[in-house]
Amino acid sequence: MMRCPPFEYRAPDSIEEVAAILDGEGPRAKVIAGGTDLVPNMKRRHQNPPMLIALRKVAGLREFKNGSGVELGAALTLSDLGDDPRLNAWRALRCAANSVATPHIRNAGTLGGNLCLDTRCNYYNQNFEWRKSIGYCMKEQGEICWVAPSSPRCWAVSSTDTAPALIALDAKIELVSVKGKREVALADLYKDDGIDYLHRKPNELLTKVILGEPAGWSSTYWKCRRRGAIDFAALSVAAAVKREADGTVTDARLVFGAVASYPVSSDAAQMLIGEKLTPELIEACAIKASKLAKPLDNTDYSIGWRKKVARAYVKGALAELAAS
Repeated sequence: MMRCPPFEYRAPDSIEEVAAILDGEGPRAKVIAGGTDLVPNMKRRHQNPPMLIALRKVAGLREFKNGSGVELGAALTLSDLGDDPRLNAWRALRCAANSVATPHIRNAGTLGGNLCLDTRCNYYNQNFEWRKSIGYCMKEQGEICWVAPSSPRCWAVSSTDTAPALIALDAKIELVSVKGKREVALADLYKDDGIDYLHRKPNELLTKVILGEPAGWSSTYWKCRRRGAIDFAALSVAAAVKREADGTVTDARLVFGAVASYPVSSDAAQMLIGEKLTPELIEACAIKASKLAKPLDNTDYSIGWRKKVARAYVKGALAELAAS
């Protein structure tokens, strides 16, 4: 049986108290809500935080505020999001939330945890003895990226499901520290770096996700994985379009997941604006968008096949929206 290393446990009951502890402890402390990613990582010794700050008593992180848009507390579970009909207007988010792992994990895993999901790699996400036997990669204790040995950087991939969906929906997030609150676009949370993959500071807590007025928008999320459950994405596509009553597209977004160390937005979506979603336009957009997907050999399936899937999934997602 794999066990977690020793750690100090704190269970504050307010966002302010969490922020104060984070400010005092810095990088040595990590917050834990569902723990569906952090705890397995601790058992495999990927992460060894001396302190865990539990969010289970912080009621303010589980709020759902509904107005012209919505504000979603970061500790809402993925099941909360996937099952809530109030989010029908933001279909991509419900699809993404419902695609994560299994019902048991979605019942525990949270929105904030999925957005901050650790990057993954075939050489990194192994047990301690396996990693030690080949020599650690640079994401842990080594000096080499086993995916690209001559590369000076880590190429671990971002496999979060909710991030591509929410970026396609132009979501914002709120980050809180003892210095106050700041609101940023979700897309700006991520870095193209497999190790240092978030712009969130060690003393900041992600508290909520903010979605704007959905009028005129339709969206979806497509996920490629070997099995219909459990597996992380080998490639994913989030698509969102805003249309006039006659079907003319006035705005559009396409975002890839699991092809880089961050969710990748494609400017191919711009060719949809001012047009209607015809099969010919969708095909052209899928071809252009798929050129941006440049996966490496660090997750499931072959590189060439995943690139083909990128084109097929953009085409499928846009065809779904055209028919809606």
